[in-house]
Amino acid sequence: MSRQRRSYESGHKPKYLVVVDDSPECDRAIYYAARRVSRIGAGMIMLRVIDIEDRNQQWLGVADIMRAEAYEEANEALDRATGRANGVAGITPERVIREGSWIEQVLKLIDEDEDIAILVLAAGTTKEGPGPLVTSIARTAGEFPIPVAIVPGHLSDEELDALS
Repeated sequence: MSRQRRSYESGHKPKYLVVVDDSPECDRAIYYAARRVSRIGAGMIMLRVIDIEDRNQQWLGVADIMRAEAYEEANEALDRATGRANGVAGITPERVIREGSWIEQVLKLIDEDEDIAILVLAAGTTKEGPGPLVTSIARTAGEFPIPVAIVPGHLSDEELDALS
């Protein structure tokens, strides 16, 4: 499915992909990835996916208003995430907003950008489990096109500093 990775070829640079959602543990993935890319001289991409399945209302332009609001919320979330990455490691990640399902858009972005070398996610710490994206990727891990780093959601900044 995915093209050959070119992250370490001449003229390319490896990129860490972080999916930005509203979960509390997302900060752990951002923190870890920002520290790693700063340390190794890689790049970072932050992806925010907008779920538009329930937004197919065409009555009086409601769908357009809902889409605009969703993009505004996505940009605000990416602003916060970018600020966090910059504050942690002095980096400015690339930002991508996509519409559709999380897993579909993650795979599509990986396929489009041959420099993405690793996907960084954080696992939830609640009784519900590690989270829907981590669970979904775990089911297909043997077929996933790149390595996936899953950061335990309970690790502190100091613990992540020691690992990154």
